[in-house]
Amino acid sequence: MSLGRGALVNVRAQSDRNPIADLTQAANGIAHLTLSAFRGFRDLTLELEARPLVVTGPNGGGKTNLLEAVSYLAPGTGLRGAGLREVDCRLPANQGSGGSGRAWAVHARYRGKMGEFGLGTGRDPREEMGENGDGENGKTENGNGRERRLCRIEGSNAKSQAAFAEILSVLWLTPSMDRLFQDRPSVRRRFMDRLTTGLHPEHPSRVSAYEQAMRDRARILRGDGPAMERAERDRWLSGLEAEMAAQAVAIAAARLETTEALNAAMAEAVGPFPRADLAIDGAVELSLRERPALEAEDLLRERLATARDADAAAGITQWGAHRSDLAVAFHGRMLGSAALNAAEASTGEQKALLIAILLAQARLACARRGEGPVLLLDEVAAHLDPERRRHLYAEVLALKAQAWFTGTEAELFKPLRDAAQFFTLRDARVLRDVA
Repeated sequence: MSLGRGALVNVRAQSDRNPIADLTQAANGIAHLTLSAFRGFRDLTLELEARPLVVTGPNGGGKTNLLEAVSYLAPGTGLRGAGLREVDCRLPANQGSGGSGRAWAVHARYRGKMGEFGLGTGRDPREEMGENGDGENGKTENGNGRERRLCRIEGSNAKSQAAFAEILSVLWLTPSMDRLFQDRPSVRRRFMDRLTTGLHPEHPSRVSAYEQAMRDRARILRGDGPAMERAERDRWLSGLEAEMAAQAVAIAAARLETTEALNAAMAEAVGPFPRADLAIDGAVELSLRERPALEAEDLLRERLATARDADAAAGITQWGAHRSDLAVAFHGRMLGSAALNAAEASTGEQKALLIAILLAQARLACARRGEGPVLLLDEVAAHLDPERRRHLYAEVLALKAQAWFTGTEAELFKPLRDAAQFFTLRDARVLRDVA
């Protein structure tokens, strides 16, 4: 996929001069943010402009917590992957007489291409939820149900968290992701699925449906639930395996299309960041490359049916989209006779590679969705040399993306002084800087 020369010329022009030149407002962004009982914030309200933000302050002051709150405007478990109760504010002023306090909540007004939307999310304050809840963040304290994350759009309950992805895209890069390429395959797979969601907003719904069918199949294989005859059991399993196969192939197709588009975007990139070659390593993706989608579905359905006894004995599901991994290599760099795997590069180069992938994703989102993602960049500038830092700022401004930068030193963001809104965060208090 080509982004078109206009978009690339814009980025090149910005990167070759002062990044503040020809500054315009971001095309989209969060205009209002309210946090209630969220980690160290008992209550916080911010009125914002549709342009980049710089939030500075000492370590431990709450900068990452602020970005985490914004990350809950995307489907999933936020940038920390925390359980729902872990996010609740534990300050004494938030605790009730029984030791439990208010459930956390995030509210935002987002202005984008489709208009302005009020978005709300937070932990359902009810003590116990049934199995039909939207949430996937673990069981309640008494173990009898699942906690649920509520999601509302313009005051009405959304069907699922995935509804947020239809309105906006949120991407993040945090210090904890520095070891992404050495981490577990599941971590890279979630990262890939976030990238895929930016281009395919329906992707989270497919992943959720697939995982629900997989959990239901696993319960039946374990013998949980009501007793049933073998024929009835097989009918239930066949239906769930058909659902898994259909969703898995759609998930794999979206992942493959996204990696191809990202590879093309990085091939056309201008600037000092390294180029990555992305690939999906998974049986479903391989099957889809070799045969039509319907045949790939049939093959996965057959594999699942054949593996029932083995899956029941091992307590795992051996086949499916949940076993895929994201493979990343440095383009044009070799280690012996093989391409240099990202996991074997230096920490600094891995960080630069992650930034390159996120910038490519932002360019694609602009081209596909007509607006860039909200970028959450936690402590990124401190680990970049001046040239890469300058280019990052230039590209963010050229993309007209609302990026949230955090750091301990405001001096690192001096090139953005006339382009961004600056805040100081200390002891969970956020103050707007006055130039």
